[in-house]
Amino acid sequence: MNYIIDYYSNDLQTDILNLPEGLLAKYFTLSERMEYHWANLGEPHTKAMGDGLFELRLKSTEGIARVFYCT
Repeated sequence: MNYIIDYYSNDLQTDILNLPEGLLAKYFTLSERMEYHWANLGEPHTKAMGDGLFELRLKSTEGIARVFYCT
């Protein structure tokens, strides 16, 4: 089954797309997996925060980034 990622706002989507290249590549890789396998990929990629809130953990040579999302 395929899932759809909807963004809360265009500003949020723009902020994500403005991540450094390595972090953006990691975001695209993990978000594609989420569209196919569901939102909780498990640690170290995602962490359930409770009540449908998740943390997507991105790491590359540029550093780390966190994207919070809900289901």
